[in-house]
Amino acid sequence: MRGKGAAQAMKQVLLRIEENVPLAREIWRMRLRGDVSGAERPGQFVNLKLEGCFLRRPISVFDREGDRLTLIYRTVGEGTRKMSSMKPGETIDCLTGLGNGYDLSRAGDHPLLLGGGVGVPPLYWLGKELRARGKEVSAVLGFNSREDVFAEEDFRNIGCQVTVTTADGSYGRKGFVTDALPEGTSYFYACGPEPMLRAVDRTAVTDGEFSLEERMGCGFGACMGCSCRTKDGYKRICREGPVLRKGEIQWEK
Repeated sequence: MRGKGAAQAMKQVLLRIEENVPLAREIWRMRLRGDVSGAERPGQFVNLKLEGCFLRRPISVFDREGDRLTLIYRTVGEGTRKMSSMKPGETIDCLTGLGNGYDLSRAGDHPLLLGGGVGVPPLYWLGKELRARGKEVSAVLGFNSREDVFAEEDFRNIGCQVTVTTADGSYGRKGFVTDALPEGTSYFYACGPEPMLRAVDRTAVTDGEFSLEERMGCGFGACMGCSCRTKDGYKRICREGPVLRKGEIQWEK
């Protein structure tokens, strides 16, 4: 369980790539092995140093098991394209233990996971932990099109009730995650693009948490470059976030 203002156990480690494969359109999975003990809680992220790139790249943790860490990322720029070209056996400089992570103590008996696009990956480890605690977990995963869908079977395999939506209707249910909200949920955890999170904030009838996606400079709170306006003032997404409670965020108009 995370606590407000808890110190982060950031660690800088060198991890070895075991796998780096494409999953869907512009989506890749990278499995890393080494000292991953700094990644303690679902919802945290890592910051990767890539050759030729001045800034590290923040990537959400999909799963952590033993000495293995799994990342799922989208190739959207120079850094992630470099990542996709890396081979098994290569090593990567990684800051782990970043971000506050989700609060599992608020889940209730029927938590709901809401993921949009690359907002899906950080919800898998969370779902696995909730299922291990005996929770009945529902997951609504939203994508633009059939070619973008990934991780559906991963969520099913850990016992989640999964609904997939696509904006163009080419797979699953046509529409957005807010068009497929199940009834009877106790709490929600949402991660995805800001328009999706705004829509969830307006639509969800229960309390919940948002994991925010933001460009970052340092990734551990020194530069203030990823600040978000909240009812209690500005908070750093990389340090006080990326997870914030429903009602905290002052959405930009």
